[in-house]
Amino acid sequence: MAYIVAATGNKHKLEEYRQLLDGQNVELKSLLDYPNYTEPEENGSTFKENASIKAVAACKYCDVPAFADDSGLEVAALDGRPGIHSSRYAATDSERIAKLLGEMEGVTDRSARFVCVIAIAANGEVIETFEGEVKGTILTAPRGENGFGYDPVFQPEGFDKSFAELTQEEKNRISHRARAYAKALEFVEDEMSILDDEF
Repeated sequence: MAYIVAATGNKHKLEEYRQLLDGQNVELKSLLDYPNYTEPEENGSTFKENASIKAVAACKYCDVPAFADDSGLEVAALDGRPGIHSSRYAATDSERIAKLLGEMEGVTDRSARFVCVIAIAANGEVIETFEGEVKGTILTAPRGENGFGYDPVFQPEGFDKSFAELTQEEKNRISHRARAYAKALEFVEDEMSILDDEF
């Protein structure tokens, strides 16, 4: 069986990826399988650059194809913040949400989008990147117990629930990560003959 490394140690992301990979003839490994791995500095200025940095570093260290995503929340009224700094906006999920809601207090335009860019690397270089997005609005207070990150305060378009109120299966059908991943998976399936030597 072929295997590929997901350049993340985030258990929430890994669970989403495993569900998205269900039924594929690919074994998913992660950085949790490489305890001595040192994550590179994410010093890019875009989601694409940061995803590429992580994918290439994992590919070189693990000596197998790797993919990485960089994702975040862009809020229109905040000029796109927190953006690429979404996971570093504050120390914890609850503190990040509190900071965001504080900045959004009294703001009428609450439009936002989640963005995810996935980079696939083989032979030590990026071979392709894929972007997915889901548009929605920022709620005035957290709702729901599922998901992670900003999920409790993000309501996707066409739904009356926050991401954190959706089941994992519902979220996987519409999320930014699922949309980027679907494009990446289609590419891998189409180009498997090229990648076979790398697995």
